[in-house]
Amino acid sequence: MSETVRHSHARAVVIGGSMAGMLAAAAVKDQVGSVEIIECHDLPEGPGPRVGVPQAVHIHLLQSGGVDALEELLPGVIDQLAASGAHRIPVTTNMIIYSPEGWYRRWRRATHRLMTASRDLTDHVVREQVIKEPHVNVRTRSRAIGLLGDGRRVTGVRIRTSGEGEGEGERETELRADLVIDASGRASRMPQWLAELGIGGLAEDRVDSGLVYASRMYRAPVPTHGWPVVSVYADPRLPEPASAGGILPIEGDRWHVGLMGAPGGQPTRDADAFEAFARTLRHPIIADLLARAEPLTDVSITHSTANRRHYYERLRTWPEGLVALGDSVAAFNPMYGQGLSVIAQGALALRELVRGGLVPGLSRRAQRAIARPVEAAWALTVGQDIHFATTTGKNPRFTDRLLQRYVNRLSLTATGSFRTATALTDVLALHAPPTSLIRPGVLLSALVGPLRPQLEGPQFTPEELRLLDGVRERS
Repeated sequence: MSETVRHSHARAVVIGGSMAGMLAAAAVKDQVGSVEIIECHDLPEGPGPRVGVPQAVHIHLLQSGGVDALEELLPGVIDQLAASGAHRIPVTTNMIIYSPEGWYRRWRRATHRLMTASRDLTDHVVREQVIKEPHVNVRTRSRAIGLLGDGRRVTGVRIRTSGEGEGEGERETELRADLVIDASGRASRMPQWLAELGIGGLAEDRVDSGLVYASRMYRAPVPTHGWPVVSVYADPRLPEPASAGGILPIEGDRWHVGLMGAPGGQPTRDADAFEAFARTLRHPIIADLLARAEPLTDVSITHSTANRRHYYERLRTWPEGLVALGDSVAAFNPMYGQGLSVIAQGALALRELVRGGLVPGLSRRAQRAIARPVEAAWALTVGQDIHFATTTGKNPRFTDRLLQRYVNRLSLTATGSFRTATALTDVLALHAPPTSLIRPGVLLSALVGPLRPQLEGPQFTPEELRLLDGVRERS
């Protein structure tokens, strides 16, 4: 751009009404005169399912780094989520985790807090916060079909809108904008659009463990307020197909349950086999809990667990007026729970840059800033997935194996060391980069090893055991 665009006259267009799209709008809404969100489908009035989001039926959580970023973007939204039924989970105080190295302790001192809720509720609360602004508009039943402009500057989008009445056809229009943000998710056509503008050489990675993800809702047999998250992690060192599972307490005294399995040992849609599969995990805790709970839904399956990334920040040429955010940049294996938090941190990075105005070079700087939380999560998820025997797209090198041995040592130490557990959760919560795990203090703690003996089983509190003892298993 030859000059800074005046904020009061600037117009932003966001492609996609997903969580990424809403947070993109939140990032720029205070710095531009209008925001137009382009969405293919109608949006639900309340916390209901949104068409075109099949992953919403699977478990979602906000890591602590995502919680902080979301609150920065939309002050008060975390309290609103909690008031609507979402759960604040202190880490690791209210977490029962069986890692490949053993049971993690529930340290009394919480280092971070997760937020757990159904995806529908989270989407609804965030969406309501964003679109209540009078200058933020959602254009539904509309699809972006191309970019306006050239390789130096994007000036808007071409959209195709479906008629609302019977017999009404489609029409194409051009929507001019000073800033276009692609938040259209895994189905993004950005690589093709860039090629049409003469921009090539885009690097892409795809690392797929082959894990299949099965989810189901249950009526919890106990009040879920204050109830812990339960997780059984996969151990890639075992000869049998990798499997894992988790239970998240969500609104409405429900448990959202996710089970994962690699090729040769994958869960299915068969409702009668769901709990049987849970009993094949490395520990039967999830199956034991589900035996006391009431299933509320059928089993939902997804095969879309591949890690996929576009390296937009590495392109030699990037047009002014264009930014990509969310799954259109990188999508992660949902087993690690990083996706929503990476989106929130990327949107916050965009907001910090937009505050300085739509100045020349903004788009390239924004793309590089968005890539930083992506890189941190990518190192975590891919760093784990490459060690599964079923993974395609990347093989572990000697340095990867050496690093994995060190991480295994840290995980073992964390079962009996608060300091090491905190260092690990700082990284997993996206509060610290993976490189923080090689600080001298962390290296020393790994060398010393766990300071307390390993737990022999899951660490339930006396009150939790009392509640469970009062519940008879389903006949």
